[in-house]
Amino acid sequence: MIPANPVSDAPHVPVLLAEVLDALAIAPGEVHVDATFGAGGYTQAMLARGARVFAFDRDPDAIAAGAAMVAGVDGALTLVPATFSAMDAELAARDAMPVQGVTMDIGVSSMQLDQAERGFSFQSDGPLDMRMSQEGLSAAEFVNEADEAQIAHVIKEYGEEPRARRVAQAIVYNRPITRTGELARIVRKALGYKPHDKKDPATRTFQAIRIHINRELGELADGLAAAERVLAPGGRLAVVTFHSLEDRMVKRFLRERSGALPSGSRHLPEVAAEHAPSFELVGRGVRADDDEIARNPRARSATLRTATRTGAAAWPEKSVTEGAM
Repeated sequence: MIPANPVSDAPHVPVLLAEVLDALAIAPGEVHVDATFGAGGYTQAMLARGARVFAFDRDPDAIAAGAAMVAGVDGALTLVPATFSAMDAELAARDAMPVQGVTMDIGVSSMQLDQAERGFSFQSDGPLDMRMSQEGLSAAEFVNEADEAQIAHVIKEYGEEPRARRVAQAIVYNRPITRTGELARIVRKALGYKPHDKKDPATRTFQAIRIHINRELGELADGLAAAERVLAPGGRLAVVTFHSLEDRMVKRFLRERSGALPSGSRHLPEVAAEHAPSFELVGRGVRADDDEIARNPRARSATLRTATRTGAAAWPEKSVTEGAM
Protein backbone atom coordinates (compact mmCIF):
# COMPACT_ATOMS: atom_id res chain seq x y z
CA MET A 1 0.00 0.00 0.00
CA ILE A 2 1.41 3.40 -1.01
CA PRO A 3 0.94 6.13 1.60
CA ALA A 4 -1.22 8.99 0.40
CA ASN A 5 1.36 11.50 1.54
CA PRO A 6 4.79 9.97 2.17
CA VAL A 7 6.49 13.38 2.56
CA SER A 8 3.79 15.60 3.98
CA ASP A 9 6.37 18.05 5.28
CA ALA A 10 7.97 18.64 1.87
CA PRO A 11 8.78 22.34 1.46
CA HIS A 12 8.18 22.31 -2.28
CA VAL A 13 4.68 22.84 -3.68
CA PRO A 14 4.47 21.24 -7.15
CA VAL A 15 3.39 23.74 -9.78
CA LEU A 16 0.45 22.89 -12.09
CA LEU A 17 0.19 19.50 -10.38
CA ALA A 18 -3.43 18.79 -11.40
CA GLU A 19 -2.69 19.74 -15.01
CA VAL A 20 0.46 17.59 -15.08
CA LEU A 21 -1.45 14.59 -13.71
CA ASP A 22 -4.20 15.09 -16.27
CA ALA A 23 -1.60 15.10 -19.04
CA LEU A 24 0.11 11.97 -17.72
CA ALA A 25 -3.17 10.02 -17.33
CA ILE A 26 -1.41 7.49 -15.12
CA ALA A 27 -2.80 3.96 -15.01
CA PRO A 28 -1.82 1.71 -12.08
CA GLY A 29 1.29 -0.32 -12.85
CA GLU A 30 2.73 2.10 -15.41
CA VAL A 31 6.37 3.14 -15.27
CA HIS A 32 6.99 6.88 -15.09
CA VAL A 33 10.04 9.13 -14.84
CA ASP A 34 10.20 12.17 -12.60
CA ALA A 35 13.20 13.81 -14.25
CA THR A 36 13.55 16.48 -11.56
CA PHE A 37 12.81 14.88 -8.18
CA GLY A 38 13.57 17.87 -5.92
CA ALA A 39 11.43 17.50 -2.80
CA GLY A 40 9.38 14.75 -4.42
CA GLY A 41 6.06 16.51 -5.02
CA TYR A 42 5.36 15.12 -8.48
CA THR A 43 6.78 11.72 -7.54
CA GLN A 44 4.50 11.54 -4.53
CA ALA A 45 1.44 12.20 -6.70
CA MET A 46 2.53 9.61 -9.28
CA LEU A 47 3.02 6.97 -6.59
CA ALA A 48 -0.41 7.72 -5.14
CA ARG A 49 -1.89 6.86 -8.55
CA GLY A 50 -0.16 3.49 -8.66
CA ALA A 51 2.82 4.25 -10.87
CA ARG A 52 6.28 2.79 -10.49
CA VAL A 53 8.60 5.82 -10.53
CA PHE A 54 12.22 6.38 -11.46
CA ALA A 55 13.15 9.79 -10.07
CA PHE A 56 16.29 11.63 -11.17
CA ASP A 57 18.19 14.40 -9.42
CA ARG A 58 21.79 15.57 -9.68
CA ASP A 59 21.63 17.20 -6.25
CA PRO A 60 22.91 14.77 -3.58
CA ASP A 61 20.86 16.57 -0.92
CA ALA A 62 17.63 15.79 -2.80
CA ILE A 63 18.59 12.14 -3.20
CA ALA A 64 19.46 11.84 0.49
CA ALA A 65 16.21 13.51 1.57
CA GLY A 66 14.21 11.16 -0.66
CA ALA A 67 15.42 8.03 1.12
CA ALA A 68 12.50 8.19 3.54
CA MET A 69 10.04 8.17 0.65
CA VAL A 70 11.75 5.14 -0.91
CA ALA A 71 11.46 3.26 2.36
CA GLY A 72 7.73 3.93 2.56
CA VAL A 73 6.58 2.73 -0.86
CA ASP A 74 7.63 -0.92 -1.00
CA GLY A 75 9.86 -0.86 -4.08
CA ALA A 76 7.69 1.46 -6.19
CA LEU A 77 10.30 4.24 -6.23
CA THR A 78 13.88 4.20 -7.46
CA LEU A 79 15.99 7.32 -6.92
CA VAL A 80 18.67 7.88 -9.55
CA PRO A 81 21.53 10.27 -8.62
CA ALA A 82 22.16 11.53 -12.14
CA THR A 83 21.27 14.28 -14.57
CA PHE A 84 18.04 13.74 -16.49
CA SER A 85 19.95 13.93 -19.78
CA ALA A 86 21.29 10.48 -18.84
CA MET A 87 17.85 8.97 -18.30
CA ASP A 88 18.06 6.61 -21.28
CA ALA A 89 21.38 5.11 -20.20
CA GLU A 90 20.31 4.92 -16.54
CA LEU A 91 16.95 3.30 -17.33
CA ALA A 92 18.52 0.88 -19.79
CA ALA A 93 20.99 -0.20 -17.09
CA ARG A 94 18.01 -0.97 -14.84
CA ASP A 95 16.05 -2.77 -17.58
CA ALA A 96 13.27 -0.18 -17.18
CA MET A 97 12.62 0.92 -20.76
CA PRO A 98 10.34 1.94 -22.31
CA VAL A 99 8.30 4.11 -19.91
CA GLN A 100 4.78 5.49 -20.13
CA GLY A 101 5.51 9.01 -18.93
CA VAL A 102 8.26 11.57 -18.38
CA THR A 103 7.76 14.71 -16.28
CA MET A 104 10.28 17.55 -16.20
CA ASP A 105 10.08 20.56 -13.84
CA ILE A 106 12.91 22.72 -15.16
CA GLY A 107 15.17 25.05 -13.22
CA VAL A 108 16.14 25.55 -9.61
CA SER A 109 14.07 23.90 -6.87
CA SER A 110 12.44 25.67 -3.95
CA MET A 111 14.67 23.69 -1.59
CA GLN A 112 17.79 25.02 -3.28
CA LEU A 113 16.49 28.60 -3.30
CA ASP A 114 15.48 28.46 0.35
CA GLN A 115 18.87 27.26 1.61
CA ALA A 116 21.17 30.29 1.91
CA GLU A 117 24.24 28.06 2.10
CA ARG A 118 23.59 26.80 -1.46
CA GLY A 119 24.09 30.33 -2.82
CA PHE A 120 21.27 30.36 -5.39
CA SER A 121 19.35 33.35 -4.07
CA PHE A 122 20.14 36.85 -2.86
CA GLN A 123 17.12 36.89 -0.54
CA SER A 124 19.42 35.61 2.22
CA ASP A 125 23.18 36.15 2.20
CA GLY A 126 25.27 33.06 1.64
CA PRO A 127 28.33 31.73 -0.17
CA LEU A 128 28.19 32.36 -3.91
CA ASP A 129 27.87 28.74 -5.06
CA MET A 130 24.81 27.84 -7.23
CA ARG A 131 26.00 24.31 -8.11
CA MET A 132 23.06 21.90 -8.35
CA SER A 133 25.35 18.86 -8.27
CA GLN A 134 27.65 20.43 -5.62
CA GLU A 135 30.55 19.66 -7.96
CA GLY A 136 32.49 21.58 -10.59
CA LEU A 137 32.88 25.31 -11.15
CA SER A 138 31.10 27.48 -8.58
CA ALA A 139 29.47 30.83 -9.26
CA ALA A 140 32.19 32.54 -7.19
CA GLU A 141 34.91 30.95 -9.29
CA PHE A 142 33.16 32.05 -12.47
CA VAL A 143 32.68 35.71 -11.52
CA ASN A 144 36.22 35.95 -10.11
CA GLU A 145 38.07 34.16 -12.91
CA ALA A 146 36.18 34.77 -16.18
CA ASP A 147 37.05 37.80 -18.26
CA GLU A 148 34.68 40.72 -18.67
CA ALA A 149 33.57 39.73 -22.18
CA GLN A 150 32.61 36.21 -21.08
CA ILE A 151 30.69 37.46 -18.04
CA ALA A 152 28.83 39.99 -20.18
CA HIS A 153 27.96 37.30 -22.74
CA VAL A 154 26.55 34.97 -20.07
CA ILE A 155 24.46 37.72 -18.46
CA LYS A 156 23.08 38.89 -21.80
CA GLU A 157 22.47 35.43 -23.26
CA TYR A 158 20.97 33.68 -20.23
CA GLY A 159 19.63 36.63 -18.23
CA GLU A 160 18.40 38.70 -21.18
CA GLU A 161 19.92 41.70 -19.40
CA PRO A 162 20.11 44.68 -21.81
CA ARG A 163 22.89 46.31 -19.77
CA ALA A 164 25.01 43.20 -19.41
CA ARG A 165 28.26 44.96 -20.26
CA ARG A 166 27.75 47.47 -17.44
CA VAL A 167 27.08 44.68 -14.97
CA ALA A 168 30.14 42.74 -16.12
CA GLN A 169 32.35 45.81 -15.74
CA ALA A 170 31.09 46.32 -12.19
CA ILE A 171 31.70 42.66 -11.32
CA VAL A 172 35.27 42.75 -12.60
CA TYR A 173 35.99 46.06 -10.85
CA ASN A 174 34.74 44.74 -7.50
CA ARG A 175 36.44 41.35 -7.49
CA PRO A 176 36.93 39.20 -5.50
CA ILE A 177 33.26 38.43 -4.78
CA THR A 178 32.40 35.54 -2.48
CA ARG A 179 28.86 36.17 -1.16
CA THR A 180 25.42 36.37 -2.76
CA GLY A 181 24.74 39.63 -0.94
CA GLU A 182 27.92 41.17 -2.36
CA LEU A 183 27.02 40.27 -5.92
CA ALA A 184 23.45 41.54 -5.54
CA ARG A 185 24.66 44.90 -4.21
CA ILE A 186 27.16 45.27 -7.06
CA VAL A 187 24.49 44.59 -9.69
CA ARG A 188 21.96 46.91 -8.06
CA LYS A 189 24.48 49.75 -7.90
CA ALA A 190 25.50 49.24 -11.52
CA LEU A 191 21.89 49.35 -12.71
CA GLY A 192 20.58 52.11 -10.43
CA TYR A 193 18.18 50.03 -8.36
CA LYS A 194 15.60 51.80 -6.24
CA PRO A 195 13.85 50.02 -3.34
CA HIS A 196 10.39 50.71 -4.80
CA ASP A 197 11.23 49.06 -8.16
CA LYS A 198 8.93 46.13 -8.87
CA LYS A 199 11.70 43.69 -9.83
CA ASP A 200 15.16 43.50 -8.34
CA PRO A 201 17.63 43.91 -11.26
CA ALA A 202 19.94 41.36 -9.66
CA THR A 203 17.40 38.67 -10.58
CA ARG A 204 18.49 38.49 -14.22
CA THR A 205 22.19 38.27 -13.38
CA PHE A 206 21.66 35.53 -10.79
CA GLN A 207 19.52 33.57 -13.26
CA ALA A 208 22.15 33.89 -15.97
CA ILE A 209 25.06 32.76 -13.81
CA ARG A 210 23.04 29.83 -12.43
CA ILE A 211 22.06 28.67 -15.92
CA HIS A 212 25.68 28.90 -17.08
CA ILE A 213 27.19 27.15 -14.04
CA ASN A 214 24.76 24.23 -14.32
CA ARG A 215 24.61 24.05 -18.14
CA GLU A 216 20.85 24.19 -17.80
CA LEU A 217 19.88 24.86 -21.41
CA GLY A 218 22.23 22.23 -22.80
CA GLU A 219 20.93 19.81 -20.19
CA LEU A 220 17.35 20.62 -21.21
CA ALA A 221 18.09 20.00 -24.90
CA ASP A 222 19.77 16.68 -24.09
CA GLY A 223 17.02 15.75 -21.63
CA LEU A 224 14.23 16.30 -24.15
CA ALA A 225 16.03 14.06 -26.63
CA ALA A 226 16.56 11.43 -23.93
CA ALA A 227 12.86 11.54 -23.05
CA GLU A 228 12.05 10.92 -26.71
CA ARG A 229 14.23 7.80 -26.62
CA VAL A 230 12.76 6.31 -23.43
CA LEU A 231 9.04 6.88 -24.05
CA ALA A 232 6.91 4.06 -25.39
CA PRO A 233 4.47 4.76 -28.26
CA GLY A 234 1.56 6.54 -26.62
CA GLY A 235 3.78 7.66 -23.73
CA ARG A 236 3.23 11.16 -22.37
CA LEU A 237 5.73 13.98 -21.91
CA ALA A 238 4.96 16.89 -19.54
CA VAL A 239 7.44 19.77 -19.21
CA VAL A 240 7.04 22.70 -16.81
CA THR A 241 9.27 25.72 -17.46
CA PHE A 242 9.73 28.96 -15.54
CA HIS A 243 11.28 31.46 -17.93
CA SER A 244 11.18 32.33 -21.61
CA LEU A 245 14.51 30.74 -22.58
CA GLU A 246 13.39 27.34 -21.35
CA ASP A 247 9.88 27.63 -22.74
CA ARG A 248 11.08 28.65 -26.20
CA MET A 249 13.41 25.67 -26.30
CA VAL A 250 10.67 23.21 -25.27
CA LYS A 251 8.15 24.76 -27.64
CA ARG A 252 10.56 24.56 -30.57
CA PHE A 253 11.60 20.98 -29.76
CA LEU A 254 7.99 19.77 -29.63
CA ARG A 255 6.97 21.67 -32.76
CA GLU A 256 10.00 20.31 -34.60
CA ARG A 257 9.44 16.73 -33.46
CA SER A 258 5.71 16.90 -34.26
CA GLY A 259 6.28 18.30 -37.76
CA ALA A 260 4.62 21.59 -36.83
CA LEU A 261 7.49 23.95 -37.70
CA PRO A 262 6.94 26.16 -40.78
CA SER A 263 7.92 24.31 -43.94
CA GLY A 264 9.36 27.31 -45.77
CA SER A 265 8.16 29.60 -48.54
CA ARG A 266 4.73 28.93 -50.05
CA HIS A 267 6.28 29.72 -53.45
CA LEU A 268 8.65 26.75 -53.29
CA PRO A 269 7.74 23.08 -53.76
CA GLU A 270 7.02 21.17 -50.55
CA VAL A 271 9.92 19.07 -49.28
CA ALA A 272 9.31 15.77 -47.50
CA ALA A 273 10.23 15.79 -43.82
CA GLU A 274 13.60 14.20 -43.09
CA HIS A 275 12.21 12.30 -40.09
CA ALA A 276 8.72 11.05 -39.23
CA PRO A 277 7.09 12.97 -36.34
CA SER A 278 8.06 11.40 -33.03
CA PHE A 279 5.57 13.42 -30.96
CA GLU A 280 2.01 14.62 -31.27
CA LEU A 281 1.32 17.96 -29.60
CA VAL A 282 -1.40 18.06 -26.95
CA GLY A 283 -3.02 21.50 -26.86
CA ARG A 284 -1.20 24.74 -26.16
CA GLY A 285 0.90 25.87 -23.25
CA VAL A 286 -0.98 25.89 -19.93
CA ARG A 287 -0.52 28.59 -17.28
CA ALA A 288 -1.53 28.59 -13.63
CA ASP A 289 -4.83 30.22 -12.73
CA ASP A 290 -5.24 33.03 -10.20
CA ASP A 291 -6.15 30.64 -7.38
CA GLU A 292 -2.96 28.62 -7.76
CA ILE A 293 -0.82 31.74 -8.05
CA ALA A 294 -2.37 33.04 -4.81
CA ARG A 295 -1.49 29.76 -3.07
CA ASN A 296 1.93 29.39 -4.68
CA PRO A 297 3.51 32.57 -6.14
CA ARG A 298 6.19 30.42 -7.86
CA ALA A 299 3.47 29.32 -10.29
CA ARG A 300 3.14 32.82 -11.75
CA SER A 301 5.85 32.27 -14.37
CA ALA A 302 5.22 28.56 -15.03
CA THR A 303 4.18 27.12 -18.39
CA LEU A 304 3.26 23.46 -18.98
CA ARG A 305 3.68 21.91 -22.43
CA THR A 306 2.67 18.34 -23.17
CA ALA A 307 2.96 15.86 -26.02
CA THR A 308 2.32 12.20 -26.78
CA ARG A 309 4.99 9.90 -28.23
CA THR A 310 4.19 8.43 -31.62
CA GLY A 311 5.40 5.07 -32.88
CA ALA A 312 8.09 6.69 -35.08
CA ALA A 313 11.75 6.15 -34.33
CA ALA A 314 13.54 8.69 -32.16
CA TRP A 315 15.36 11.29 -34.22
CA PRO A 316 19.16 10.99 -34.48
CA GLU A 317 21.02 12.88 -31.79
CA LYS A 318 22.57 15.27 -34.30
CA SER A 319 19.06 16.55 -35.11
CA VAL A 320 18.51 17.98 -31.62
CA THR A 321 18.12 21.76 -31.85
CA GLU A 322 20.42 22.61 -28.93
CA GLY A 323 20.32 26.13 -27.61
CA ALA A 324 17.42 27.13 -29.86
CA MET A 325 15.85 30.27 -28.48
